[in-house]
Amino acid sequence: MTKQTQYPSGWDEARVKRVLEHYEQQSDEEAVAEDEAAFESTTHTVMEVPVELVPAVRELLAKRRAG
Repeated sequence: MTKQTQYPSGWDEARVKRVLEHYEQQSDEEAVAEDEAAFESTTHTVMEVPVELVPAVRELLAKRRAG
């Protein structure tokens, strides 16, 4: 019996393979530069959220995307 893999909307096996290939071929220096660039974004932010609040934050984000 084979199990069917279910991907999120907009994703398929080819996209997953491309993402894996990107990160597997990335040097340590490239990975660090990518991480640092993410923290310099002017349109998004990174913050710590207590684990118990994660479901509420996800719900708020989902409502914002939908509305």
